[in-house]
Amino acid sequence: MSEVDIRKLVTSVEDIYHEGGPRANEPVRRGYIMAVIHNPYAGRYVEDIQPFMEDLKPLGLMMAQRLLKEMGGDATLIEGYGKGAIIGAGGELEHGALWHAPGGYVMREVIGGSKAIVPSGKKVGGVGTRLDVPVTHVNASYVRSHFDSIEVGINDAPRHDEMAVILVMTTGARVHNRAGGLDAKDIKGEDGLR
Repeated sequence: MSEVDIRKLVTSVEDIYHEGGPRANEPVRRGYIMAVIHNPYAGRYVEDIQPFMEDLKPLGLMMAQRLLKEMGGDATLIEGYGKGAIIGAGGELEHGALWHAPGGYVMREVIGGSKAIVPSGKKVGGVGTRLDVPVTHVNASYVRSHFDSIEVGINDAPRHDEMAVILVMTTGARVHNRAGGLDAKDIKGEDGLR
């Protein structure tokens, strides 16, 4: 294949101090980066689509590094992550599945040594489609305090022959988490689950 054709990159970072309860001493930072790219398979069925997965790896690396920088630059502060893809109407859901390895493995590498699988969401949709990208703890998927999602979308994408690939990161649990379950301080980190 060839180099990935990027139409635009979008980043967003928010600091949450409270959601009606007590003000947090340290806000929870949540951020995402989205690349709107040309989908080389749009409008036709192609049996062997895996070569594009390799083409996406440099994009995944650049996006993970850029998002980490926007999040403050300290990988040790990243506690939650996720990934997603919105495929334009000329594509198919399987095209979004090509983002799993380039988005997930590279993000895990950039933040260093995380153990949990990077959760994912994907859908096919038209211009303006939004996606709730799931978030879990970077080392243990069962840490309930970090179950979250970040809504991502943009008014002019994805076009018919595009896809939007997304990475998300957080610096902590939901700001007022109190639903119980495994606490982050009790993670054993043996299998990415607990």
